[in-house]
Amino acid sequence: MNALEPGGHTLGRWTADHARLTPEKVAIDERGVRTTYAELDARAAALADRLLRAGYRSGDRVATLTRNSTAHVVLFFACAKAGLVLVPLSWRLGTGELTYLLGHARPALIAVQRPFADDLDATGASGSAPVVFLEDLDEGEAPAPARTQAGPGRAPRDDDPLLIVYTSGSTSSPRGVVLTHANCFWTNLSLSGVAGMTTEDVVLAVLPQYHVGGWNVQPLLAWWRGATVVLEPDFDPEQVLGVLTQHRVSTMMGVPSHYRMISEVPGFAEADLSGLTHMVVGGAPMPVGLLRTWHDRGVRVIQGYGLSEAAPNVLLVPPEDAFTRVGSVGKPYPHVEVALAEVGTGDLITGAGSGELLVRGPAVFAGYHDDPEATAAAFTGDWLRTGDLATRDEAGYYRVVDRLSNMYITGGENVAPAQVEDVLRRHPQVADAAVIGVPDERWGEVGHAVVVPTDPDRPPAPEELLAHCRAELATFKVPRSVRFVTEFPRTALHKIRRGALMPEPKETR
Repeated sequence: MNALEPGGHTLGRWTADHARLTPEKVAIDERGVRTTYAELDARAAALADRLLRAGYRSGDRVATLTRNSTAHVVLFFACAKAGLVLVPLSWRLGTGELTYLLGHARPALIAVQRPFADDLDATGASGSAPVVFLEDLDEGEAPAPARTQAGPGRAPRDDDPLLIVYTSGSTSSPRGVVLTHANCFWTNLSLSGVAGMTTEDVVLAVLPQYHVGGWNVQPLLAWWRGATVVLEPDFDPEQVLGVLTQHRVSTMMGVPSHYRMISEVPGFAEADLSGLTHMVVGGAPMPVGLLRTWHDRGVRVIQGYGLSEAAPNVLLVPPEDAFTRVGSVGKPYPHVEVALAEVGTGDLITGAGSGELLVRGPAVFAGYHDDPEATAAAFTGDWLRTGDLATRDEAGYYRVVDRLSNMYITGGENVAPAQVEDVLRRHPQVADAAVIGVPDERWGEVGHAVVVPTDPDRPPAPEELLAHCRAELATFKVPRSVRFVTEFPRTALHKIRRGALMPEPKETR
């Protein structure tokens, strides 16, 4: 291949292909504003050219602060064509968090949506890199980078970084997950091997674009295949239900809480969902009752497991196994290998067993941005360590037990909070539960349950919940204390921020 031509797995080609094949096909529908493939590719190519002429070069990082938007998609494909790296930052973060990420990412350019300009100003980052309004990128010349000299440009290669997605930082400082063009190519190829997509599909995109799922779980596959993406700036259950019927959406990706909130919208039972052939769910296991709710509406559910460092697709439960494999996260996607390693020794386990889940394959990330130590610690040989404790049955189906970092040791015994939480949620007066280990002078650590009752005004007696646990769990797994809250502190993808649940010392007993 000519050195001036882009690599075969680079994503800048995708819009160009469909601009040639189906130029008038709608690529993006954002609240009624439609962008065809010809328009998307032309805007992305023109922006890539302006960025290169301004002096930006391969590997330069472009940070963004924006809700989901067409302009953001244009910038993504412009970066893909120019060899730049998109660094989408969460607009939900506080000033201190944004300041840290911008200092760590060291972008050459910052693009901000107008509603978040004040948030960016509060970080003081505007003095370190040029700032441009995202909405203005289609007009005029791009601001020049701060550096005085730029090296020669070259075409993007398969192993060049394309995305840096920051982890939530719920248990440590946020880390920038570097995903290359090839990583994104292979994870989308894996997804297409299970949830096939054609030019006739209509994909609803509601996951935030600062998360890996906002790109690599359906939207990018749709633009590769020439489908239409209905792009929502944010998640609103009533709006989403209307979009599902109005646009005859054929598929979407969400977390369980998304699907629960949609199902609770008045009119859900009568809504025309005949166009919705299947939906993808991740982030947490889908409760059985919620599974039945959607299956009763004729919608296939594809459950699975993934992580940002795997770009993210790793395991999935085929729709036909949704009820027979409740709680399972399934088997590996095509082009993905998984294994179990014994905790402590690291020895690989054959057959059925329990251990840390390992992943390898062409979609596994290139490393953490500017953090070689964390990158080295994330691997054992060529296997990515997920940090999740999992089991594998004789049929090769996997089940994630818990994060290894969530587990605690009481009296020498390991406890997986997820098991205790599952028991607590089966109590009729419990809407949700989280269990954490807290210090204890006698046992080292003991369990502390934080519970969201179904009726906040009439919570169950703590002793009743503990008795409920004793009926199903070994004594050492039963929490020693219970605290009630109205809701949990959560990440943008609805994962519980466990560090914020630690009780005051006086609450342990």
